[in-house]
Amino acid sequence: MRQDNQPQAVVFDVGNVLIEWQPERFYDAEIGKERRLAMFEAVDLHGMNERVDLGEHFTDTIYAMAEENPDWRAEIRMWHDRWIELATPAIDHSVRLMKALQAKDIPVFSLTNFGIQSYDYATTHYPFLKEFDRDFISGHLGMTKPDPAIYATLEKTSGLSGDALLFADDRADNIEVAQSFGWQTHLFEGPQGWANRLVAAGLLTEAEAV
Repeated sequence: MRQDNQPQAVVFDVGNVLIEWQPERFYDAEIGKERRLAMFEAVDLHGMNERVDLGEHFTDTIYAMAEENPDWRAEIRMWHDRWIELATPAIDHSVRLMKALQAKDIPVFSLTNFGIQSYDYATTHYPFLKEFDRDFISGHLGMTKPDPAIYATLEKTSGLSGDALLFADDRADNIEVAQSFGWQTHLFEGPQGWANRLVAAGLLTEAEAV
């Protein structure tokens, strides 16, 4: 029986919750921080990535940006050609938490800003990305967090709303919109804090949350 206020499903962001997403770290290692800062100042790489997250084609969008910025062509192409190195490693404790919830028949949903082709590619390295009970991937939906419409879509599709949902995300703006829908939330700053939150919600025991 559901306890008062106990969530009926758990919603995971992916980037920096289940998989580290650190493009700046990758470029600092590859070209040095000074050149990385100059490139990110000259080229709106995060805007480019947002377009992919909204459903534009992964390869076409990045390669077109590279051709538009010939001074940085090789470096921009790395965003595509070495993409998995920008999205690594998996956060193993978070993955264990996802599997522990599912082992107790607690539904687990994704709610992630991710491109269509890049997500398919990511699943070849991280098979757990194919194991959600429901997927809410921005590229397929044509909308990204923190647009309230993507949260409303999750509610309409899943049939769950308000405090029946517990959502973890690493960005405060995404959390704030979820809170406006009445969702239970957790601002992700590391997997142990998320584990503690799941225990506090009555979904996992301390032994299950290791």
